[in-house]
Amino acid sequence: MHAVREWLRDASSIAVLTGAGVSAESGVPTFRGGTPGTPGLWKQHRAEELATPGAFARDPKLVWEWYDWRRSLIAEAKPNPGHYALAAAEARARKFTLITQNVDGLHELAGSRNVLRLHGSIWMLRCLECECEREDRRTPLPEIPPRCECGGMLRPGVVWFGEALPAKIWQEAEKAAREADLFLLIGTSAVVYPAAGLAPIAKSSGARVVEINIAETGLSDSIDEFLQGPSGELLPQLIA
Repeated sequence: MHAVREWLRDASSIAVLTGAGVSAESGVPTFRGGTPGTPGLWKQHRAEELATPGAFARDPKLVWEWYDWRRSLIAEAKPNPGHYALAAAEARARKFTLITQNVDGLHELAGSRNVLRLHGSIWMLRCLECECEREDRRTPLPEIPPRCECGGMLRPGVVWFGEALPAKIWQEAEKAAREADLFLLIGTSAVVYPAAGLAPIAKSSGARVVEINIAETGLSDSIDEFLQGPSGELLPQLIA
């Protein structure tokens, strides 16, 4: 851990990729796992069955009921010490980019500023007709499915299975990984691509790569340092 502290102190460019494990420490149910101790089911539907364009086209009300439920759970969550530690690291770093797979907005609530949301935000609504986007944090939503001022149906502003990541966001994430001299991989299973490819990009570009997770992943053997444990405990120690 001492070496990682020195790398953080000396790095001229830091890039971070966070996954569901960071938010799980704030009580946010993981996408596939549901709440701790319960299966990843909602009304007998799996997340993988609901978070698709096809599911929304078939039954937008059902999909929106699920997202309204998820939004209500996330609304109760607060940033944890790991979120705040990353915001503190950004405040003192020369160059810092936080890339997240999470859609809950907890990084921003903790004070992080340069955040790239690979999978969008559950608080954003996008119109299928005029394509405008707006933030709406009301829970529950007053109308399911919600409607735009133009009359069009709104969808969650997230990336579903089968959809491409936002091109501009992904380009910025790749650039941050290539230019980093320290890359932190935190609370992610490192199996969902293309996000899982960012650490290898950083490594091949000369960065030191550090993984912080409760368990090893497929990338753990090919990085510079693996720190096992909850990010909410380890990050404050690293960044204190």
